[in-house]
Amino acid sequence: MRRCLIPSPGPTVEHGFPNQPSALAYDPQLQLMAIGTKSGAIKVYGAPGVEFTGLHKDTAAVTQIHFLSGQGRILSLLDDNSLHLWEIGGKEGHSYLEEVRSFSLPGRPGIESTSATRVTVLLLKLNLDLLCVGTEGGGVHFLQLPTFSLLDRSLFHDEVMQSAPEEYKCGKSLGPVEALQEHPQQAEKILIGYSRGLVVLWDLNTRHVDNLFLGKQQLESLVWERSGNTFVSSHSDGGYLVWTVNSSTPCTHQPTTSTIPYGPFPSHGGMPRASYGDRHCLTILQDSTHVTLDFTSRVIDFFTVHCIDQEKEYDDPTSLVVLLEEELVVIDLATPGWPTIPSPYLAPLHSSAITCSYHISNVPSKLWERIITAGQSQSANQTHGVGDWPICGGRSVAPESKQKELLLTGHEDGTVRFWDASGVSLQPLYKLSTANIFQTDCDHNDSLTQAGEEEWPPFRKVGCFDPYSDDPRLGIQKICLCKYSGKLVVAGTAGQVIVMYLSDEKSDHMIDVATVDLLQDREGFTWKGHDRLPPKTGSVVFAPGFQPVVLVQCIPPAAVTAVTLHAEWNLIAFGTSHGFGLFDYHRRAPVLARCTLHPNDSLAMEGPLSRVKSLKKSLRQSFRRIRKSRVSGKKRAVQEANAQLAEQDAEMAPVQRRIEARSADDSLSGVVRCLCFADTFLRDGTHHGPTMWAGTNSGSVYAYALEVPSQEKFSEQSVEAVLGKEIQLMHRAPVVSIAVLDGRGNPLPEPYEVSRDLAKAPDMQGSHSVLIASEEQFKVFMLPKVSAKTKFKLTAHEGCRVRKVALVTFTSVSSEEYCENGLVCLTNLGDIHVFSVPALRPQVRYDCIRKEDISGIASCVFTKTGQGFYLISPSEYERFSLSARVITEPLCQVDVDRLHDLTVLRYSKLSHCLHLQFEHNEVFSCVIKICSSKYLQARMKLPVRWFVARRKHFILGPVARQGVLQHYTHCLKSTPAVTLLQT
Repeated sequence: MRRCLIPSPGPTVEHGFPNQPSALAYDPQLQLMAIGTKSGAIKVYGAPGVEFTGLHKDTAAVTQIHFLSGQGRILSLLDDNSLHLWEIGGKEGHSYLEEVRSFSLPGRPGIESTSATRVTVLLLKLNLDLLCVGTEGGGVHFLQLPTFSLLDRSLFHDEVMQSAPEEYKCGKSLGPVEALQEHPQQAEKILIGYSRGLVVLWDLNTRHVDNLFLGKQQLESLVWERSGNTFVSSHSDGGYLVWTVNSSTPCTHQPTTSTIPYGPFPSHGGMPRASYGDRHCLTILQDSTHVTLDFTSRVIDFFTVHCIDQEKEYDDPTSLVVLLEEELVVIDLATPGWPTIPSPYLAPLHSSAITCSYHISNVPSKLWERIITAGQSQSANQTHGVGDWPICGGRSVAPESKQKELLLTGHEDGTVRFWDASGVSLQPLYKLSTANIFQTDCDHNDSLTQAGEEEWPPFRKVGCFDPYSDDPRLGIQKICLCKYSGKLVVAGTAGQVIVMYLSDEKSDHMIDVATVDLLQDREGFTWKGHDRLPPKTGSVVFAPGFQPVVLVQCIPPAAVTAVTLHAEWNLIAFGTSHGFGLFDYHRRAPVLARCTLHPNDSLAMEGPLSRVKSLKKSLRQSFRRIRKSRVSGKKRAVQEANAQLAEQDAEMAPVQRRIEARSADDSLSGVVRCLCFADTFLRDGTHHGPTMWAGTNSGSVYAYALEVPSQEKFSEQSVEAVLGKEIQLMHRAPVVSIAVLDGRGNPLPEPYEVSRDLAKAPDMQGSHSVLIASEEQFKVFMLPKVSAKTKFKLTAHEGCRVRKVALVTFTSVSSEEYCENGLVCLTNLGDIHVFSVPALRPQVRYDCIRKEDISGIASCVFTKTGQGFYLISPSEYERFSLSARVITEPLCQVDVDRLHDLTVLRYSKLSHCLHLQFEHNEVFSCVIKICSSKYLQARMKLPVRWFVARRKHFILGPVARQGVLQHYTHCLKSTPAVTLLQT
């Protein structure tokens, strides 16, 4: 099996929205967008499938990002005041992001405080050879790019104050530099804005203040108008001012115009803080059109996609891209009404908190098309006439996925979202809501209400992030989908189990409701948790897509902990903390209900929404544990004898940790952890038939033989269930998974796979076996006698407990025909183990998730082809692969025409030679001409001896070194396409 496994698996791609974004940038030439996060990550996005990720060595927050436009270079500023330069490089036809240089601004001599040199704002000059750095102390420093060489031409606020009028000085400092903007027509001039409100037009060549603009309000930002005749300043009172630049008026006291859209009050995103402090807004104004975009999370930054041709009179923006704390919103400014453009990636997975997930591999094309159609009908009104996605740089070179994959996520608000997980971009396909089935106090209409004409400000709700659930009972706990029949089972927090059919037409029908009492009139138990969700009475209108046909309500209404579906038999099985049930959804009739509660299962009666346990109950349980720990002398003697036997066996077997048996009356021991259907041998070794298996938290396994009528008699005869076997694991460890293997040791095929010739028929001649995975060990029992065949004690060997288990098919890289089945498990330590099936031989162990990441481990889901997903944050899935054949990773290419710094001169002291390395043919040819010139040969008195190596190295001996250096610098120092570096 090892040849089918990847040598060292790691994260291949991250799906979703970056957690805690902190900075945003855009390259209009390459059409790439970059997002920085508080954890020190930089994520670059282009066309769908074009993604790069870079991680700073330190985990400081990224506070600013700037593209060196067109060069494939990114400049980042971290919270620790360090600057970093990143480059998009190429290797084996794929592009990648790497950090190439870093820099920290030194302190000013004589000033001990480091806050004076703390960077507040960065300005990249248009020719990209100079970086202007504004600081908290009011200074502006200048760095040569891309070398980060600090130039001796820094500007300090005391030099600016000399030009300010006396009445403006009044003993106060100018404050930090808040804004820097280059003059659009005169590159040697920059606009410097200070926090106190003063704005200065500074000439870099003459080191002189050309104009002063005496603002009186705290400055927030500056922006030039294209002609350079006017600029706009925004201020903390929610207003913006338009200033005219006039060389004949060196000191301007009043702006040309002053506008405060919402009143002169302390503002929050332009809105008065007192009235709208809880709003997150961005206002768009054009002539008489005025729209205030109202978001559900904080605005981090925004940019417009507009014309970059300097010859044009106007910017003519076509799109507005807004980065919010929890989502990315793109507004189409070229379409009347300014609609939202659907995002092909960066979808907020956590628009409502994710509560569960379910993956389907190799989705049939018919089901795929029907889901796509249902999703398109949902968004038809939103996407009609909307422009294309504006961030479209680069191109994906990843091979097309051979099969379609679905990832289903259940959410706290009762929705199930369908995602295309076939490639790098996790794209939303369809959204299913279960809230409209029930009577709730709140309106669950998903459409965003538009502001009325009379409302002021003219708010418009934008975005889909909505972290608040109207009713926590709606939360989805378990999902199961049959990809061949299009039948879906969704189970929730209040014991609701909903069976749905996929329909291409709109429907108006009543939902059949059935109740299943899992307590079976057990005395002594009183449910203290939440009430059930009352279903709606009468007909309900359902859009095309998955439509509910049956609602099964568990009594008591505890959260559903396990669910499974067998569409060929028209059966569903479900379990809670009280027991499990079997339901025939064709006849709308319950088949079986079994209570798994122990007399001391008091916690099972409180429900997940109970806040606290009583002090009396806590003390009672504590004393019960103390009593249980006191064993009698006789028991102790038996234990000592067992220990001596274990020591004698230690020489024969590997060292194993001791596993303490769990008490039968532990709280929540009746929780049903897993369920499965199988056509196997349970009653005897000659007759096979339908069976249902259930495993609980106390190590109990129940196996039922089912009498399922033929398809012609489904409506006439009812399904019957008879208990065939009951297994109690020795140490009472919770049962995590149950799977039945055929005579060859292969997992049984899914429903409809054999009848539709989609899979090989299972071996029904040899002896079947059942693989039971508990939190502590894996064990294979032969059927029908349930005799132990083999086992592996994971807790005894590894000291960990099993959290997730899956049977996976690993396909060979060299031959698609060869494959092997393996058992994959994730432990509480975050590592993954792979075992052969059915022999249970350990194959490989991987470190995957940090053991401290409890939510990540709990959210992990394996695919049947050897991949996995887990939540690295509330908004992001990380994808990993165990299979060497099935790997999903962003393979993309960005064409960068970067002439800067492509020629590197390096003097080697060992060989006394000058090494010139070239990566661009034009520069290479240019240097050859220089070194072949008669001027250079005459100056050096000797002919130049050189040769060209395979990697375009130009090597000169020690005699020629000085002449080449001098003449190379002389000829190329004014050419912006080449930068000379000497180390």
